[in-house]
Amino acid sequence: MWTATRLRYHFDLFFSFARGPLLKHVSRALVGIAFGLLAWSCHRRAQADLHSIAGQNVLLITIDTLRADALSCYGGQAATPVLDRLASEGVRFDFAHAHSVLTLPSHISILTGQYPFQHGVRDNSGYRVAPDTRTAATLLKRAGYRTAAFVAAFPLHSRFGLNQGFDVYDDRFGESRAPTEFAMPERPAADMVPIARAWLAQRVKSPDHEHWFAWLHVFDPHAPYRPPAPFDARYAARPYYGEVAATDAALAPLLEDPRASTQPTLVIVTGDHGEGLGEHGEQSHGLFAYEATLRVPLIIAEMGNRASSAGEVSSVPARHVDILPTILDAVGQALPSDLPGRTLLPAAERSGGSSPRPSYFEAMGAMLNRGWAPLAGVLIDRDKYIDLPLPERYDLATDPGERENLAGRSAERDRTLAATLYAFAAAPPGPRRAEAADAAARLRALGYVSGDAPHKARYTEVDDPKQLVALDQAMHDAVEAFGAGRSEEAVRTYQQVIGRRPDMAIAYRHLAFVEWQRGNLSLAIDVLQRAIRAGVTETSVVAQLGGYLADAGQTAQAIRMLEPLANPADADVDTLNSLGIAYARAGRRPDAGRAFERVLAINPQSSVPLENLGMLALERSDLPAARQHFERAVRVDPRSSRAHADLGVVASRSGDHTTAIEEWKRAVQLDRTNYDALYNLGTTLAHHGQPDAARSYLEQFARTAPASRYASDLREVSRILRSLR
Repeated sequence: MWTATRLRYHFDLFFSFARGPLLKHVSRALVGIAFGLLAWSCHRRAQADLHSIAGQNVLLITIDTLRADALSCYGGQAATPVLDRLASEGVRFDFAHAHSVLTLPSHISILTGQYPFQHGVRDNSGYRVAPDTRTAATLLKRAGYRTAAFVAAFPLHSRFGLNQGFDVYDDRFGESRAPTEFAMPERPAADMVPIARAWLAQRVKSPDHEHWFAWLHVFDPHAPYRPPAPFDARYAARPYYGEVAATDAALAPLLEDPRASTQPTLVIVTGDHGEGLGEHGEQSHGLFAYEATLRVPLIIAEMGNRASSAGEVSSVPARHVDILPTILDAVGQALPSDLPGRTLLPAAERSGGSSPRPSYFEAMGAMLNRGWAPLAGVLIDRDKYIDLPLPERYDLATDPGERENLAGRSAERDRTLAATLYAFAAAPPGPRRAEAADAAARLRALGYVSGDAPHKARYTEVDDPKQLVALDQAMHDAVEAFGAGRSEEAVRTYQQVIGRRPDMAIAYRHLAFVEWQRGNLSLAIDVLQRAIRAGVTETSVVAQLGGYLADAGQTAQAIRMLEPLANPADADVDTLNSLGIAYARAGRRPDAGRAFERVLAINPQSSVPLENLGMLALERSDLPAARQHFERAVRVDPRSSRAHADLGVVASRSGDHTTAIEEWKRAVQLDRTNYDALYNLGTTLAHHGQPDAARSYLEQFARTAPASRYASDLREVSRILRSLR
C-alpha cells in the first residue's frame, strides 16, 4: 500500500527569477484598430493654447518602456495615429527626459514632482513611498477631485505606496507563484482601457459632474515583445514596435471620451523610460542612462468644451518633474514652492528663449544589485554628462546617438557639468528592506534581477558598468536558459560570470538555486559555501545557505547560522522563514511557529508563512487549525499551488478523498513542478479505482520529478504503473 500525502515546508526561496523576454500570462483580445483614423502629422504649427482652468479634469497616461523615437510623430517605426492626433491637438515635447530608467522610481518622480534622491525610491524593489508623501493624487483629492489609478503590472503594486491619495487604485493583475514559472501576469492595454472608461463613465453620470483625476498605466511595450494580431504579423521583425502600435490603437476609445465631452480635460501622455534595443550593448533597460532609455515622449493637450488648438512642437528641454507643476497650474491650484520642476503651461516656458533647466538622472540598479559603480548624470540643454569611474560627456545636438565621448576634450566644460551635477547634492541610495517572496519572484519574472550588493567606499574603472555590460547580458542569458529548460547552459553561464566577477553575490545565489531546483542539494550548498569563502557574506547568501542546510537535514548547523541573522527586529523574511523551517525539522515547533508568525507580521499579504503554520498544525494532527491556515493562504493568494496542495492533504487525512483530488488537480494545474501534489494525486486516483485518470499523472511524475529528491517515490510510482497495465 502506498502513502498519498506527500508534503513539505515551503521555502519559496524567492527565486522565480527570469528575464523579461519570455512569457506573458495575458490573454489578449483583439484590440480595436484605429487605422480608420487619419494619420495625423506632427509638423511644427502655431503655438498651442493651453489654459489654466479651475476644476478641469486631468487624464494622465503613462506607457511603460516607451522610447520617444518609437512613435511615428517622433519619426519612429511604429504606426501611432492615435497619439499623433493627440499631439496635433496640443504640444509635443521632442526633448523630454526621465530621471530614472526603472518603472517604480520613474513613476514616483512623475506623480510627486521630485527627483529620485528626493523621494528616496531608487530601485524597483526594497523601497517604499514614504507615508504622507505629497503626490498629484493627494493634492487633487484635497482640492475636491475624485481620484483613480489603473496600473497594469506589478512594479506599481499598491504595496510600494503609490496608492496614497487615490480613491481607487486598481492593481488586479494576478499572481505568478510557481517556483520555476517564468511568466509575469500583466493586463494589456486593450483590457485596461475599458476598466478606466467604466470609472470615468460613472463620473459623468454623477449629478454634480465630479471633477476627476485619472491615471492609466499600460505595460505592453515592456519585454517580452509579443504584440497581438494583427500587429504580430505586421511587425514580425520588429515586435517592440508592434507592441507600441497595439498600445496606440487600444488607447483610441479612451481619448475619444474627453474629446467628445463638454467638460475640459487636460491630457498628458508620457513614457516612464525607454528601451535599449541593443544600443550600447543594453537590450532592455536599467543598466545605463543613454538616450535610448532616458529620453521619453511627452504630449500635453487640452480637450473638451472648446476647439482644439493647432499642434505645437517644443524643443525646450522638458522633464518628468515638470509634470506635477503643469497639472497643478492647469487646474488652478497653487504650486508648492519646493518643487524642482516648473509648469509647462505658459507659452513662454515652451519657447526657445526660455533658459534651460538642468535635469538630474540616475541608474542605481547596477550598484544596488550587482555591486557595480552607481551612475548619475546631468543634462543642460543638449549637453549631457554621466558621472562614472570612466566619465562620459556628449553633445546631443550633434551626436544624438552618443557615439563620441567628449569627456577629457575640454576640462573646463567637464568641470562645469560636473559642478552642476554635484550641486544637486544627491544622496546615495538608502538601505533597502527585504522584499517578500511573491514580490521578489514577480519582479524577477519581469527581468528586474535584484540582489543586495554592499556599497563600496570607492568604485574604480573595473566597476564601471560599461566594462561589465557583457556580464549583465550573461546573467540575463542564464536566466532565460533556465526558464527554457536548458539548465546545463544556465549553470555554465553562471560559473563563467563567477569566474570573471567572484564578488558577484547574485550569480552565486542564482547558480545555487538552479542546482537546488534540479535536486542537486549538495551542489547548491557547495556553491554558497564557496561564495562565503570568497568573501561574499551578504545576509541573503547566508540565509539561502541556512535554508538549504535545513533542507538537507543539517538543522543544527542551519540554526547556528540563521539565529544571529534573525535576532534583529528588522530581520528579513527569507532568513526568518528559513529559520522557522530549520526549527520545525529539528522538532522545535514552538520556535518554528514564532518564526513563521514574525514572517506573517512583516508581510501579511504572503501565503508562505500561513502555509508553514498550517504544516506545523498538520504535524501535531490538528486538522481544523491546519485547514484554517491553508484556507487563509488561499484567500491571500488564490494561485498558490502549495496552499491548494496542502488543503488536499487535510482533506485526505479527513477522509474526503474527492475534495483532496480536486485540490491536488488545482495545485498541479497552477504549478506542473509541484511534484508532491502530482504524486499525491496520481497515487490517490490509483488507490481509489481510477486507473486511467491516475496513469497520466503518474507518468508525468515519473517523467519529470528529479531523481535526486524523489528516488523512493519514483520507484513506488514505477511499481504502481506496472500494476495498472
